[in-house]
Amino acid sequence: MAKILVPVKRVPDYEMKVKIAPEGNAIKTDSIKWIVNPFDEIAVEEAVRIKEAGSDVEVVVVSIGPEGTSEQLRTALAMGADRAIQVITDAEIDSDCAHRILAAIYQQDDYQLVIMGKQSIDSDANQTGQLLAAKLGLPQATFASKLEVSGDWTSAKVTREVDGGLETISVTLPAIVTTDLRLNEPRYPSLPGIVKAKKKPMDVVELSSLGVEVSPKVRVLAMEPPAARSAGIKVESVAALVDKLKNEAKVI
Repeated sequence: MAKILVPVKRVPDYEMKVKIAPEGNAIKTDSIKWIVNPFDEIAVEEAVRIKEAGSDVEVVVVSIGPEGTSEQLRTALAMGADRAIQVITDAEIDSDCAHRILAAIYQQDDYQLVIMGKQSIDSDANQTGQLLAAKLGLPQATFASKLEVSGDWTSAKVTREVDGGLETISVTLPAIVTTDLRLNEPRYPSLPGIVKAKKKPMDVVELSSLGVEVSPKVRVLAMEPPAARSAGIKVESVAALVDKLKNEAKVI
């Protein structure tokens, strides 16, 4: 049986308006709604599709964070993942910490493929996948918009979105693949899937048991809301509009 590891991250719901905490370098987390990072949802969906295509595959999802992250793992299980690993920690986790923790999890089992979101919508760092590949010495294919795994699980063909268009490469397995938006459209968990997710195994791992030191290299110094936009105005004629675009906005 082939095994696919899919890291998922808990992030604030992008439809909510977040507020800055009094200390000024973090957001208020009380009463906030948490969701699975959208890019990670795409990764879960792709792993489940590979499994549903007829391959003998086990999809394992892993998340790092406080106890509440179990909710996001259950969402991934409801989408079709087989089991989950929850690494418990209340510490601040940046990309460097995350990739070292994920490397420790990866080395505890025999995985043929790691599929993960290219970035999270909160930090937008876009580097955990690359750091993980370097740490484990594995091939990597980033910004995947199409993924095809060979029948014998020795290689994968990945179409990548690059500045000049599309690039298709072949990587030997095991490998790290990071997902882009056009790879697929994640499913909504069905009611039967939600019920089954409650019975699927979830291993709880204390961070201290992995022997990984959590010492973030990135420190947020300050946050501030974006500047308020000025109100729009109405003009009486096309000539007036052109005049303002030319002399005030200076865009023409």
